Amino acid sequence: MNVVPLADAADRHGRKAHGLAVLLRAGLAVPAGFVVTDPAADPALLAEHLDRLPGRAVAVRSSGLAEDSAAASFAGQLETVLGVRGRDEVLAALRHCAASARTDRARGYRAHLGLDDETSVPVLVQSLVEADRAGVLFTRDPRTGAAATVVNASWGLGESVVSGAVVPDEIVVADPADIQVTVGDKATRLDLGEQGLVRSPVPRPDRERACLAPDEVARLVGLGRRCEDLFGRPQDVEWAIRDGRIWLLQSRPITALRAPAARNGHTPAAPLVTGVPSSPGRALGPVRIIRSVDDFARMRPGDVLVCRTTDPAWTPLFRLACAVVTETGGVLSHAAIVAREFGIPAVVAAEATTALTDGAPVTVDGTAGTVTEGPTR
Repeated sequence: MNVVPLADAADRHGRKAHGLAVLLRAGLAVPAGFVVTDPAADPALLAEHLDRLPGRAVAVRSSGLAEDSAAASFAGQLETVLGVRGRDEVLAALRHCAASARTDRARGYRAHLGLDDETSVPVLVQSLVEADRAGVLFTRDPRTGAAATVVNASWGLGESVVSGAVVPDEIVVADPADIQVTVGDKATRLDLGEQGLVRSPVPRPDRERACLAPDEVARLVGLGRRCEDLFGRPQDVEWAIRDGRIWLLQSRPITALRAPAARNGHTPAAPLVTGVPSSPGRALGPVRIIRSVDDFARMRPGDVLVCRTTDPAWTPLFRLACAVVTETGGVLSHAAIVAREFGIPAVVAAEATTALTDGAPVTVDGTAGTVTEGPTR
């Protein structure tokens, strides 16, 4: 049989599915689903399993054997398709996600991290949680390794946070008496509409207030600790809130968890731009402003990649860049995770494309969240 109930998923069904199965068996709230191990699934069998899932639509996600490991998250490298309805759409999404293991970006990511190739991956199908709020939490601060829970949150589906499409709220909880909240812009939200996914502007009052209440933050911190206890190591957790209930959509090890390089005591120059520090370290290079895939050929080894936002198709540029600066996104976005795995500094949520000059030398400090002119002295 090539369809396995999610609660029965094991290592051979991919790390994402197996991690969710562990959460399910522990009694935590995980959307119902199943794993398809062969993209040529029998349509009748698939329809039978689909009919058992609640909700208007499903999320179809890769569950690779090397994905979500302690060495490599594959953040954004393999495909996810949200808001899928009906057997035929699900079949198409299954094939798309399974085949994403063969894309140039996935193979390049594996090669950069020294991982074995995969020609196809198992695929996870779950009821889509039509979230009011959603996001990501890390049970350690990925910039410092400190024992603090870091939460990124925004309105609507969590894709806005993981893809870096918005500047999310950031909440850092060192202990119940030490909570730092930075309200992000959260300019747009993604939701399931009648005809599919819909991105819409967020009203100004909601952009200017935190989208999580204090009790919700406390519950998320508790769930993060529960996940860490279950897996025995710091965790990267995706979550969604619908009608007050928190659902867990992923729990995987935090990759590239390390302390930033020690600072050398210099007095930094006044920054040209300041943003959210997202991958520690410091690098000097010429600015290369990339506005679309049409500009990719302009990127050279050692350039500082500067862009409004990135998506997984931009990952090959991370193998060339000495540092990354984006105008949207948060510390827990896919771009920030990949930058940390590749060992390059990153600053996000920085007004960079207009403030920086293409070709000008800059120093990117991913620990301080600054971009300064020329080399640091």
